[in-house]
Amino acid sequence: MSSATEVASPESVSPVRAGRWRTRVEEAILPPLIALLIALVAGDILILSFGQSPGSVYRMLLEGTWGNAYGFGQVIFKATTLIFTGLAVSLGLRAGLFNIGAEGQLAAGGFAAALAGLLLPGATPTLIAVPLAVLAAALAGGAVGWVPGVLKARFGAHEVIVTIMLNFIVLALLNYVVAAHLHVSETLHTPEMRAGAVPRFSSFLEAFHGSAANITFLFALVLAGIVAWFLFRTRGGYDLRATGLQPDAAEYGGIRVGGVWIRTLALSGALAGLGGINYVLGYKHYYEEGFGAGAGFLGIAVALVGRNHPVGVVLAALFFATLSQGGLAIHALVPKQMVEVLQGLVILAVAAAVPEVRRVLRMRPGIAAA
Repeated sequence: MSSATEVASPESVSPVRAGRWRTRVEEAILPPLIALLIALVAGDILILSFGQSPGSVYRMLLEGTWGNAYGFGQVIFKATTLIFTGLAVSLGLRAGLFNIGAEGQLAAGGFAAALAGLLLPGATPTLIAVPLAVLAAALAGGAVGWVPGVLKARFGAHEVIVTIMLNFIVLALLNYVVAAHLHVSETLHTPEMRAGAVPRFSSFLEAFHGSAANITFLFALVLAGIVAWFLFRTRGGYDLRATGLQPDAAEYGGIRVGGVWIRTLALSGALAGLGGINYVLGYKHYYEEGFGAGAGFLGIAVALVGRNHPVGVVLAALFFATLSQGGLAIHALVPKQMVEVLQGLVILAVAAAVPEVRRVLRMRPGIAAA
């Protein structure tokens, strides 16, 4: 009887819970840090092979990004789109779905936002025009994401194949519409929006002059918080995560897995579609062919490095945006393609570090028993 009391007592249970919580935190933090260290070491070797000093190159990279207002603004601008696409991919992965269609969903959202701004009268107040353009972007991206969700839930079609094929279909369709009906110059882009533009940071902070950073970045941060609340504080988020962990058990527990798949891919598409407003509403004020080229696929890397957590996605987006902008700053010393190599090394290192870190942490005394 006394042994049973000891097992149930707070004194014995609390350390176990504390150990589990500490292990989860370490599993979330250590893999990205180890991956970053591996990438830095590999970067040092690459830089030395070009006859340059790693310290000088990294210093120039930081000075060209976080070291001045313009570079920092460009990092923010590039990170904004990556936050949206990273959240889109991570939400799908939480449900056990691999959304590779963020590229097409991003383009669809940008086009819908530009079209909304074109159709609205020029005198439309900003407080009305911007929400309508944002809603149009979310609905367009969500519609593109909804299609693979329905096909998977109803017919068992694999979302990877459907989403990647939809990229080609959506991009080709948008190019046709712009070229046939909205073409205004030598490049494929729509006319400039009449309403719905959002201000850049440079309009109220002179130090950001010339930078494309705009208040869409603040919206992206708020949205990341909303996604975190949805995932970890709502019944819908619980159903989504339970489905991702074990769909058969979730179905047995009363969760409609097919409905979760449809809703998740629609929400994932909406998040990616919202990424288009960064360029369309905050920068150029029109839709242009290829405006988000690569951002959808880089969102996969952002989600993986960010460990599918909204906070991690924001940090990973800033990291990859820093490398992207930094590649321009260090071009005088080393080829800018080296940055792409570093990005790939970080992704590979994260993939290798996650299972190894988990294995090492769970071999510690007391963790296995917990």
